[in-house]
Amino acid sequence: MANTYKDTMNLPQTDFPMRGNLPASEPERLRKWEGEHLYESILAKNKDGKPFVLHDGPPYANGPIHIGHSFNKILKDFVVKSHAQRGFFTPYVPGWDCHGQPIEHMVEKNLGPEKMAQTDQPTLRRLCREWAQTYVDVQREGFKRLGVNGDWGNPYLTFLPNYEAGNVEIFKELYLAGQIYRGRKPIHWCKRCHTALAEAEIEYADLDSPSIFVRFKMDVVPGVFEAAGAEGDAYVLIWTTTPWTLPANTAVSLAPEADYVMVQADGANMIMARALVESVAEAAGWQEWSLVSQDDGEPVVLKGKQLCGLTYTCPIRQDLKGTIIYGDHVTLETGTGAVHTAPGHGQDDYLVALEFDVPLLMPVDDNGVLTADAGPFAGLDVFDANPAIIEWLSQQGTLVASKVINHSYPTCWRCHEPVIFRATSQWFVSMDKNSLREKALDAVEDEVQFHPAWSQKRIEAMVGDRPDWCISRQRSWGVPIPVFSCAKCGETVATEESFDAVIELFYEYGADAWFTKQPGEYLPRTVKCEKCGCSELVPDKNILDVWWESGVSHTSVLKHRAAEGLTFPADVYLEGSDQHRGWFQSSLLTSVGAYGVPPFKHIVSCGFTVDEFGRKMSKSLGNGLDPAEVIDTYGADVLRLWAATVDYGVDVSIADSILKQVAGDYRRYRNCFRFLLGSLSDFDDRADAVDAWDALEPIDRYMLAKTAKLLDEVEQAYDEFRYNGVYRLTFDFVNDLSAVYMDVAKDRLYAEAPSSPRRRAVQTVLANILEVLVRVLSPIISFTADEVWEHYPEPMRRAEGRPSNVQLAGWPSRRDMVPALPADGGKEALASFACALEARDAVTKTLEEARVAKLVNKSQEAAVRITAPAPTAQALRDFGPEVLGELFIVSGVEVFDAAEGAEGMAVEVLPAPGEKCPRCWNYRELGTDAAHPDVCGRCAAVLDEIGFKA
Repeated sequence: MANTYKDTMNLPQTDFPMRGNLPASEPERLRKWEGEHLYESILAKNKDGKPFVLHDGPPYANGPIHIGHSFNKILKDFVVKSHAQRGFFTPYVPGWDCHGQPIEHMVEKNLGPEKMAQTDQPTLRRLCREWAQTYVDVQREGFKRLGVNGDWGNPYLTFLPNYEAGNVEIFKELYLAGQIYRGRKPIHWCKRCHTALAEAEIEYADLDSPSIFVRFKMDVVPGVFEAAGAEGDAYVLIWTTTPWTLPANTAVSLAPEADYVMVQADGANMIMARALVESVAEAAGWQEWSLVSQDDGEPVVLKGKQLCGLTYTCPIRQDLKGTIIYGDHVTLETGTGAVHTAPGHGQDDYLVALEFDVPLLMPVDDNGVLTADAGPFAGLDVFDANPAIIEWLSQQGTLVASKVINHSYPTCWRCHEPVIFRATSQWFVSMDKNSLREKALDAVEDEVQFHPAWSQKRIEAMVGDRPDWCISRQRSWGVPIPVFSCAKCGETVATEESFDAVIELFYEYGADAWFTKQPGEYLPRTVKCEKCGCSELVPDKNILDVWWESGVSHTSVLKHRAAEGLTFPADVYLEGSDQHRGWFQSSLLTSVGAYGVPPFKHIVSCGFTVDEFGRKMSKSLGNGLDPAEVIDTYGADVLRLWAATVDYGVDVSIADSILKQVAGDYRRYRNCFRFLLGSLSDFDDRADAVDAWDALEPIDRYMLAKTAKLLDEVEQAYDEFRYNGVYRLTFDFVNDLSAVYMDVAKDRLYAEAPSSPRRRAVQTVLANILEVLVRVLSPIISFTADEVWEHYPEPMRRAEGRPSNVQLAGWPSRRDMVPALPADGGKEALASFACALEARDAVTKTLEEARVAKLVNKSQEAAVRITAPAPTAQALRDFGPEVLGELFIVSGVEVFDAAEGAEGMAVEVLPAPGEKCPRCWNYRELGTDAAHPDVCGRCAAVLDEIGFKA
């Protein structure tokens, strides 16, 4: 009989599979999306909506995508899809950085030194273009596999003519405003890559360097020291970790207000900062030393400023004289307080030398080799020169101390070799001309919102402290500096007319024409050198910094493609936290410099991906994850869900062990959807929904109000770019749904008559929950949400105008809920049911104790007696025993007032009255209906309604 009764139950029915088999099903779904032109369909649907543009920061097209790429693109997809779902017009144009040293380096590596030496520039540029295009295609397929929507057929590529022309447009604006200048000053130089580097292209690594103390012979003994009895030669004692820069020494810098003394040790008189004497003595190993003092025993002290103007013999170029100067950059934290100053090899040195008109020497060539101006060390690599110089100083008797230290040292971002500071003639963007620095900082403060908020301080510090921006590079693969020089006198020629001619050239032929055409072929003859009137002009052979190139995308993409719906400024730039000194900053400076406004309204920055131990992923550690392998194992939706679980504002951990946990969370979502779909198999939301709020039972009203509250909170989380908030809210909701409402409602769903008002009430609530969950989760688990959408019960799929994809369905709304929420939005339903849920927790805990004690097996075998303070007891009684029995899943409930003054709630478990109904398994009085003597009265009525005959 039990099996027969089972056939009368309304058990869930759905073909939505329990296992997603995502690695196999997702590619099929991608083909479906492409076939239905999903991206274009979303734009068409929202064409009248408010524009919301996330502007894509371009990754380098120089290899397959890695897990960091995946994380970044998934976050961007969350932004775009969540806004598209809410009706915004969201064109998303992906892009790639196709120029620059990373790609050129790989082509060089493949060619090898011999072939590279035989390759002309046009050929090299063609090979670089082909390399970039290859990996654009590779990466594009990788990003599409993640389920990211975008204009994949028409991305922006920095080597396309339209994009290249934008570089010249911005250069023209800044140059004619006096913002760009050519100067000879020290910059980071990679001797391996033969190019200047900007701050954003510098990494740091621990390096062993020599630490030496050297005395420079002064031309005279300062009078106050001589008067105090100093006899013999006087020296100024310096400290440096770059001996190879000593051939370029032209000054020694002191701290202007610091106290300087003369130390007598090892038979020499040496001037140094008083505060550092003891540490120097320890480093030099002086057993005995003394200070030149007055008759009263007090040391003779001079301020740094008082020594200014004295001269000495330069340490290597002994035919030259150096000058003692002072500067605020000199500190007393280490060394001697006397800073060896080589204006060609350091920013601080360069600036202080300008102030005192100290000459700049540059005895180092492009290969990092010392020239003839380095005297006896000519021909040596700068780092090879260190030990030779130290040995020579020792022989000269001027080396006071030497040891090896390990410290953080700048390296090239591409070849990872140590870089040098070297003065060369380069193009710069002035940070202070036209108040660019100040305007950029004001824009950051007043016009941009940062997520996370604390990241604003990072970009402010970097903009506030950065030197002028070196934008020229000595490479082949890129956009040229769009200026000319006169073949006759060498004067720079850059006019509005010349810039416009170059812009026109680039639009038509691209930057390649710069290297293949003669200037006369495209430059108007009216463009001449003002100095000498010559029209024979030579194009500049430097190329623009790759950060400049990507930074002008606000013009080359947002402005150039405005007809496609892109807007300037963009609503969002989203990249890794390192881009505060890279793309975020170069975009900010070029936009503020050219247009006076930032190119973005929001900056969202994410951390790096690390392993479960917080270690950076690397080949040497073997802890990297290939996104293709992750997808082949778990599916893209699990990777996407992982991206929603983390706090992207900091470095985020990912590993197979973590993905297994996320896969468990994914199954929880999937099982919830399967239950919802199965429970609604016979539900027509237009004909069967309960449309009166009061017709719902208390728990139904509570759950519908909770769903509305979830919708509000999720929408706020999306607005604030808090995707881990969306995950937490929905995951907790699904857990509560499963643990409470699904558990409680199963009796009505399964045992009531198919069309009974009580069953339809549950289905009405579940239909609302399904509509909310599938839509708000669509931006995150996009494949699964679309699969759920396809598996809606047939009656619900018949709705007129129902779109083919959930991403076209729009955002759920409180106004669309059936029944309509009361005026208070369901707040009373949430508040009033709180005590019932509190009681349920207490009952559940007591029932579990009873099960452990083997007093009951199933909760239906029990009745409970609750004793609570009078107000709580009355609130529970107001629900009635039937509602409470259903909520607690027990067969009887009694509620009593506790004694006056008693606190808390007490629960007593009693044997259930009645017998177990073989159909619904509840303990009730059986046989009340003679036609169905084996079942309870409720089940008998249902059997009559459906026409069941035993």
